[in-house]
Amino acid sequence: MNESVKPMLASDNASGVHPALFERMMAANAGHAIGYGADAYTASAERLFRLHFGEQAKVFFVTTGTAANVLALQAIAQSVDAVFCADCAHLYVDECGAPERMAGCKVVGVATTDGKLELPALEEAVAFHAGLVHRSRPRVVSLSQATERGTVYQPEEVRRIAGFAHAQGMLVHMDGARLANAAASLGQSLGAITRDLGVDIVSFGGTKNGLMMAEAIVVIDPTLGGALPSIRKQGMQLASKQRFIAAQYLGYFEDDLWLHNARHANRMAARLASALRAIEGVRVTAPVEANMVFATLPPSWIAPLQQHTAFHVWNPRVSEVRFVTSFDTSERDIDAFTGEMARLATRETV
Repeated sequence: MNESVKPMLASDNASGVHPALFERMMAANAGHAIGYGADAYTASAERLFRLHFGEQAKVFFVTTGTAANVLALQAIAQSVDAVFCADCAHLYVDECGAPERMAGCKVVGVATTDGKLELPALEEAVAFHAGLVHRSRPRVVSLSQATERGTVYQPEEVRRIAGFAHAQGMLVHMDGARLANAAASLGQSLGAITRDLGVDIVSFGGTKNGLMMAEAIVVIDPTLGGALPSIRKQGMQLASKQRFIAAQYLGYFEDDLWLHNARHANRMAARLASALRAIEGVRVTAPVEANMVFATLPPSWIAPLQQHTAFHVWNPRVSEVRFVTSFDTSERDIDAFTGEMARLATRETV
């Protein structure tokens, strides 16, 4: 099978661009428009973001999730500050030290269960740093929603953490690379799971849910982010032809395509998890609440299964793997893959 058409459960970054969003970019390609965001597409997209996150929200488009996270932190934290996040958070594990290098702040990983920060552990970590000139000043709590383990914070969990953070004079950042999947899982609006719970600034992902190199920083607290226009430019993320990012978001929010895509990806993850639980030798190792499934497999299965469908080994020590579904994952993809796994299980029992 050609690698370009091989089914993939490796990441939702592996999926293509939703056809409706390509159409939006093609429409934006007609004629000329003023660059650097001074165009009608950007203005219209910003209005749609305010419908979801509140009239006070300010939006800054960027091209990568790492840029969204790092520039958001740079806007609200100084080099003497500490950012507290889950010890599996993307900005702690998978951004090559970009937060420390670019924002200059210290990132503190807090031990978690299934990827979610728990208030007692967060309180302990903050207390350890607070009030001592020798340690970085507590400034930001960063929550990944959904988490790197595919779990989803319940609204009251976010509300409690935000309340604690604000009482300490801290701010709340949300890494929303999969915020759409979390909203679909919770059955709530984007504003209800961010603004209404006390989140101050959001890295809003689009690329994992059908967009092409389209992410956004959403500043919910109007007193923050005053320097973000300059921070984004200095951070090399002010796109000259920004209309092609903005045009995608027009299509993304129209007819709730963002929600349709996320619901589908979540359903495919649930279908996959259900099938895995019925296969002897497979154990699902984390709650399946969004579009990721973690499971342990017999080590001998991994290589033949990866010949069929691409996926990542998450923890080689215990043979734990990660499967990620996308807006274009099909029931056929899931059934063919789990059928192959069931055949492996049958051979072992014969």
